[in-house]
Amino acid sequence: MKKKVLATLLLSTIVLTSTSTLTLVHADDTDSQIAAKDSQLTEIANQQAAAQAEVDKIQANVDAILAEQAALTAENEKLEAESKALSEEIQKLAADIVSRDEVLKEQARSAQVDGSATSYINTVLDSKNLVDAVTRVNAMREIVSANNRMLEQQKADKEAIAEKQKANQEAINTVEANWKTLDTKAQELKTQQADLKVAQLNLEAQKATVESEKNALLEQKAAAEAEARAAAEAAAAYQAQQQAIAQQQAAVVTPVQPAVTTTTSNTGSTSTGSTTTSDTGSTSTGTTTTYTPPTVTDSNNTYPVGQCTWGVKQVAPWVGNYWGNANQWLYSAQAAGFRTGSTPQVGAVAVWTSGPYGHVAVVTAVNGSQIQVVESNYLGKQWVDNFRGWFNPAADGVAGYIYP
Repeated sequence: MKKKVLATLLLSTIVLTSTSTLTLVHADDTDSQIAAKDSQLTEIANQQAAAQAEVDKIQANVDAILAEQAALTAENEKLEAESKALSEEIQKLAADIVSRDEVLKEQARSAQVDGSATSYINTVLDSKNLVDAVTRVNAMREIVSANNRMLEQQKADKEAIAEKQKANQEAINTVEANWKTLDTKAQELKTQQADLKVAQLNLEAQKATVESEKNALLEQKAAAEAEARAAAEAAAAYQAQQQAIAQQQAAVVTPVQPAVTTTTSNTGSTSTGSTTTSDTGSTSTGTTTTYTPPTVTDSNNTYPVGQCTWGVKQVAPWVGNYWGNANQWLYSAQAAGFRTGSTPQVGAVAVWTSGPYGHVAVVTAVNGSQIQVVESNYLGKQWVDNFRGWFNPAADGVAGYIYP
């Protein structure tokens, strides 16, 4: 398009120069001068029509991009609301499942300790008469029926939470894809708007061919062309950045496994499994060593590529799919049967619940109150790495841990 603009201006200059020369040669011929002016005006009118058509074409592209951006933004608002509602339902179901599990486990323990089956038989045998025995049998039957209903409800709730988690994850993934599309469209819009400005200024320059303002307008056009080149370069840089991030994301990562941590205090004592402080009050100065398993990447990762949830699934394939946003992981993991707690361990998933989405990372080293993690989408870096070194998780807002 820029070549067309330059070619049009060059053609205009040639026409004007040729016409001016013709006018000088035939200055004494009035009819020839009028014919030359008519030809010049006709050429300018044709150029204006071509420029206006270019303006109209680019403006249509700009309008289409703006409409698509508005539609994607509206869709994201709807999906975010649906995800929020699903999250609340998932949290309630998870709490019900965990609570019901505790009741069932307690009943099972009670049956093993008290010999409930023998007690039921003795209850029937101790009946005073047949009516009393029937009454007692009916009562025990109601207890068994209630337990069966509880088991059936537990099964139904687990099936329901699995479906809601999947729907929630699909909504999250669609929102993320929409945001990436909006970023791309924003770059395209900048380029189209820059081209539109060039075309509009070109039209104005042609309209001012016979006016003294033409030189000023041509300078503005040159500046607009420079802006268009800068916008195109920015778009190219954006594409290159996205390709670089995609290469980082595609790099095979090493899953983190629970490892043996060795700590040595200044008294010479050692401990295994975690970093400790000796009885003399000295602080441990040991380092954490981590077992390095074969390098693999989880190909069944359902989370949005580049997000923190995706990064954790890459590093720790044992975590479940469809656990939702990071701030939903603690109760989703509990519902799936995983242990959670407040003590950091190598191989555990650290969970932050603050903010609209939260954050997750995998613990790779523990030393007293300090830990190291690998993570994705830290400060916008959408690939897996150790970005922050040692830090205090309690001071940084870690809400809890999910253990393998």
